[in-house]
Amino acid sequence: MSDVERPARGVSDLGELLATMQPELDPDAWVFATAAEPLAGAEVTVVEAEGVTSVLRKHDLPTAGDAPARLRVSPPFARITLQVHSDLEAVGLTAAVATALAAEGIPANVVAGFFHDHIFVPWPRASDALASVRALQRDAARPGDARG
Repeated sequence: MSDVERPARGVSDLGELLATMQPELDPDAWVFATAAEPLAGAEVTVVEAEGVTSVLRKHDLPTAGDAPARLRVSPPFARITLQVHSDLEAVGLTAAVATALAAEGIPANVVAGFFHDHIFVPWPRASDALASVRALQRDAARPGDARG
């Protein structure tokens, strides 16, 4: 018997996911940085052949004197978290959000956590992106919607 807790599964129905996304904009600026090792303070780390990508709040970046060699940093991004507990095997949520943002010309970098999806968009487009995702939720929540 395993000691690993198996929490209740999240929402998997696309109509319900879209209608209950509850997007929330984080007030902090975020960056994607790459170096040979993960950066302290990183909330997401991805190991790639070319190096380690760390996603962290901009204010958590190392100072010039503490920065690792060959550190490369992206422009700032905003993080929008979808507060709905989405099932990791749910189909269509990421595609629907990315499609809505693409229609507005807004790039999206999506990171899925165990409970929530997080969309990183260019900092200058944060309000536009939030409005777009909220409109998608509003449209999905309309009575008589064919999806649900």
